[in-house]
Amino acid sequence: MENGGAAQTAKAEQRYPRGIAYVDGEFVPISEAKISVLDFGFVRSDATYDVVHVWERKFFRLDKHVDRFLASVAKLRMTLPVGRDGLIEILKETVRRSGLDYAYVEMLCTRGVSPTFSRDPRDAVNNFMTFAIPFVWVATAEQRDRGLRLAISQIPRIPPESVDPTVKNYHWLDLISGLFEAYDRGAENVVLVDMAGGVAEGPGFNLFAVKGGRIATPAHGVLHGITRQTCFDLCEELDIPIEARFVSIDEVHDADEVFISSTGGGFMPVTIIDGKPIGNGKPGPVTATLRDLYWAKHDDPAWTVSIDD
Repeated sequence: MENGGAAQTAKAEQRYPRGIAYVDGEFVPISEAKISVLDFGFVRSDATYDVVHVWERKFFRLDKHVDRFLASVAKLRMTLPVGRDGLIEILKETVRRSGLDYAYVEMLCTRGVSPTFSRDPRDAVNNFMTFAIPFVWVATAEQRDRGLRLAISQIPRIPPESVDPTVKNYHWLDLISGLFEAYDRGAENVVLVDMAGGVAEGPGFNLFAVKGGRIATPAHGVLHGITRQTCFDLCEELDIPIEARFVSIDEVHDADEVFISSTGGGFMPVTIIDGKPIGNGKPGPVTATLRDLYWAKHDDPAWTVSIDD
C-alpha cells in the first residue's frame, strides 16, 4: 500500500508543473492544491485573479499587480483574509518555497462555497489562494524571434457593459472559440473585436499598432494590462507618441509594426495577421526598442522587488 501510494503521488505530480500553492492557509505542492467542486469560482466563474512574474528572483511591477488585484476584489464585493502587506508576504513565501528563480505567480480570490449552496452570493465564504509555477510564455521562442501569426476574429469580446474588463477574470469562452477559429485558419493566436467592430484584445494579451512612429492600442473593452501600462511608461521615457483609442481592423492590417504585450513575455512582435504580412513581414524597430528597455528594467530596483526582501 505504501509503494502504491508513493506511485500514485508520483503520477499525480507528473500531471502538473513544478510549483507551490497557498490554499486554505497552508503551503502545498501544486499537485495537491484543490478547491471544492461547489466553489462558485468553478461553477459560475465568479472569481478574480492577477498574475505577476518573477525574473531572477525578483518580482516585476509587483505593486501595480497587487493594486489591481485588491481593486478587483473590492469591485466584486469580496474580502481577503489578509491585508496588503500580508498578501505580499504570502506571494514571496510561495515563490521561496517553490525554489523557482523565474516564475509565473498567481493570486486569486473566488466567491467560495455557501454552506447551504445558496444562490445568494452574500452567503458564500470567499476563498483566497496563490501559486507559483515556472515562468509561462505567451509565445514560443520561435514566435518571439520571427513574430507571431495572428487572426482577427469577428467574435466580439464580452462587452464592458456586461462584464467590467478591468477586473481580471476567467470569462474566456469567447477567447477560446476565437482560438479554435484562428487555428482552423492557420494562425497561432487570435484577437477579438469589440462591439463597434474595432480590434479589442487576445487571450492574455493587449495589442498595439505602430504607424509612422506613433503607437495606438484599443481603449474600449480590454483589460488594462500592467504590461500595457508599462508600454505607456516606457514610451514616455523614450518620447514615443502613444494613445489608447478606437483601432480599426484596416488600421492594424496597414500598420508598419504590430506587437502584443503580456506579463507572459513582455513585448512580442506580430508579423502576419489574417495571412498577410505586417509592414515588411519582419519584427520592427519600435517593437525591438521597447522590448529591450522592458527587459533592462528587470534590473532596476525602482521596478522590482526581491523575493528575499
